Formats: sequence, structure tokens, C-alpha cells
Amino acid sequence: MSKDTIFLPILKVDSSLINEKVIVCGDPARAEKIAGRLDSAEEISFNREYRLFNGTKNNVDISVVSHGVGAAGAAVCFEELIKGGAREIIRVGTAGSLSGEIADGDIVIASAAVREDGLTEQLIAMPYPAVASKELIDRLEWAAKETNIRTKTGIVLTVGAFYPELEGLPNNYYSRANVLAVEMEASALFVIAGIHGVEAGAIFAIDGIAVDFDADKYNPHRDKIDKAIEDEIEIAVKAIEGKQL
Repeated sequence: MSKDTIFLPILKVDSSLINEKVIVCGDPARAEKIAGRLDSAEEISFNREYRLFNGTKNNVDISVVSHGVGAAGAAVCFEELIKGGAREIIRVGTAGSLSGEIADGDIVIASAAVREDGLTEQLIAMPYPAVASKELIDRLEWAAKETNIRTKTGIVLTVGAFYPELEGLPNNYYSRANVLAVEMEASALFVIAGIHGVEAGAIFAIDGIAVDFDADKYNPHRDKIDKAIEDEIEIAVKAIEGKQL
């Protein structure tokens, strides 16, 4: 069924070029890496931090889009993707561990996100939950098993700041509540997807320990982290295809 097309000004693309199945990530270079896992991927647009590729995987049309760092900019991307017809969105990202059970190089699938993002309270009241869709949680877990990659599923924390200033970050507080990891965009994705009735999920490569976080010692540019990112991309691409569980 055809859809009316509109121009999406921030993604700088016509809505007809947005596929129903979308993988999003923060880094434009990572979007290119993910697109490289697709068949005959083509770069469609690149405006600000928003880089869009289209391709297929086993005859399934998939878009890959980067959204930059932080909930506010990412939310613009998510809103325009949904306006363009996206119906399933999986975020592929990195996160810091908040759990003694989650080590450097591990992979976490988000079941929900704590809304400390600094953005979503302007979209809907705070009691509204930021939860991943069961469908995409199940498919991510299935894809991980199919590829023999170990993952752990649980709650993540989404924050609005990376470098702590006078107020500090709430990492240690939520660590005591069994929150597994901290990142900067998932709650925005889950809230916006929930409002619009769209399926959303997220998977994270753990690139450091975020309890007692010292930003000056943060270094995600290591072989172990590169391997985890490759693994989570493999899982996400398989999951977004939507094969039968």
C-alpha cells in the first residue's frame, strides 16, 4: 500500500525513502559499518549527524540511520523516522556497565530504560514508562542465541550528561537498583515509540565501567569493544529481519 510522502527536514530526505524496519546508532561511521552488513546498501542522505543508508537483507528492506549523541538530537531522528513510516526501530549502541555481572565487552539487551534523559519529560508526564517492545526483545534474544553470542537482558539508565559537573551523575544510585548499564538515548526511543505505537528495541556493547565513573579514564577504542560492537551489529541485523522465532 502506498503512503503519502512528506519531506523530513532534519533527516533531509523524502519520507518515501524510510523503510518500515530501521536500525539506528549514534555514530555516522557506525551507520556505514552496519550498512555494510546489508545487501547492496546505498547512502541516501547525510545532514548534520543524521546519515541514512538503505539496503536489504534476505530480501527485507532495511534503513540504517545515525542520530548523534544525546536524547534531544536523537528524538528528532526518531520522530522523523516514524513520520516517514518506520514501524520497527532497533538502537545499536554502547553503554557503561552498572553491574558487577556485566563486564567490559559484554552485550546488554534493554528491556526498559530509566528516564533521566532530560528530554522526555517535555513530551509526556514522567509516570509514562520507557519500555522496549516484547516483540523486539524476543527477536534480539533469539538472534543472539542463533549467532551463539552471550547477552544479558535488563533495565538500562538513560542520562542527559556525559561529563559530570557539580551535580554528578546518578549511575551509582541506579546501580543499587539492579540497573545494568547507562547510555544516552534509549529512553527517548522507547517513549516516542510507545506514544506512536511503534515497536522499539535496543542492544548495547559495554565499553567501560560506569560505577564511580571517571570520564577522563574512559577509552572505548579497544579491540575488545570493537569485537562487541561487531557482535551486536550481527544480532541487530538478524533481529530486524524478523525471521520466525
